[in-house]
Amino acid sequence: MKRVFVLVTALVMALSLAACGGDAEANEGRVNDTMETYFFDFTVNSAYLTADYEGYTPAEGNVLLVASITVKNTFQESIEMYDTDFQLAWGEEDDAYAYPVTTDMETFEELDPVGENQLPGTYPLAVNEERSGELVYEVPSGYTDFSICYLEMFDDGTEEGDTGDYHFVYFTAEDQT
Repeated sequence: MKRVFVLVTALVMALSLAACGGDAEANEGRVNDTMETYFFDFTVNSAYLTADYEGYTPAEGNVLLVASITVKNTFQESIEMYDTDFQLAWGEEDDAYAYPVTTDMETFEELDPVGENQLPGTYPLAVNEERSGELVYEVPSGYTDFSICYLEMFDDGTEEGDTGDYHFVYFTAEDQT
């Protein structure tokens, strides 16, 4: 149930990601920069475009973006991580964003990872635990410049929750297609 709430909230917030409005601070980084959020630190280590990932192929006209990421829990208790915490964006259009392929965005069903290095849709992260893995996104062909964004979300007792800061990592993906 919490996963559906997070996904629905993420979809609602998608339009606001481009604008970064309100009182939220927008923190920016690049590949290998450590982004410090309220709950965890994360680093996008590298990213590349490919036509195939462990036998998974994208729809016609698309390619796969594979981002290597490291996440470390800096919060005072264990947290549950979702790969959908990390939204990928490109271009200027309102619908130019994607979530990892481990979530069916029409049904919000969590799908199994297709590769052994791929982060699962949901995973626990103990206090001070660090985990590295790959996030895989399906994106339109022809783009090489992307950003991965994390938006802090706080449970304030309401259905919508409260938002904190945005954390963007900008990069150009190596084309291995």
